[in-house]
Amino acid sequence: MSKKVSIIYNGILKENPVFVLLLGLCPALAVSTDTFDAIGMGLATTFVLVGSNTAISLIRQSIPNKVRIPCFIVLIAGFTTVVRLLVQAYVFDLYTALGIFLPLIAVNCIVFARAEIFASKNNILDSIIDAISVGIGFTLAMFLIASLREIFGNGTWFKMALPFLNENKIEVFVLAPGGFIVFGLLIAIINKISNGKVIKRSEFNCERCPSKAACAKISTANTAKEECK
Repeated sequence: MSKKVSIIYNGILKENPVFVLLLGLCPALAVSTDTFDAIGMGLATTFVLVGSNTAISLIRQSIPNKVRIPCFIVLIAGFTTVVRLLVQAYVFDLYTALGIFLPLIAVNCIVFARAEIFASKNNILDSIIDAISVGIGFTLAMFLIASLREIFGNGTWFKMALPFLNENKIEVFVLAPGGFIVFGLLIAIINKISNGKVIKRSEFNCERCPSKAACAKISTANTAKEECK
């Protein structure tokens, strides 16, 4: 498998941000009661991912290591502002539906994790492919959760009434508990299909953690204190 194919496979399936890494769960559960809104949120997040990954990969060698986190935050916040203004100007209904979760893309752990783990260490093309793949993975997860919640909770799909279900709604699915129920069921199904091997345990290590550098400094400081005692 080539590197670029591997990046696409990881972003969409093997390291799906919602179902595998369990990141970005707040918007995934909060705005997933309507399929249109879920897709809109996914596309907005993908826009920010592509923009921030591209910019960070482009200037990664010029950013001092000590201030890389503030620089990443500024860049991500800038692209979030751009997408928020675009949505507000051209898709106002979506802007109203997403509410506070649209500007909160700036602090979405999915976006920051890709910036720290991937874009800051890889070339522009690979970073763009990674951003698009992760964005597609996030959008697909949002779409799947929202479809189930809208179908069973509202009896509609893409706002089209469905026979029988439209007259026999299970309203808990559009409430907060319904989001957790659907999410839990999907996680169980995915683990069953993959025999619990969607992602290997060995891949959860310090090398893949965005806080690796900070942890190393804390560990070194604690060791030094112990030696002084």
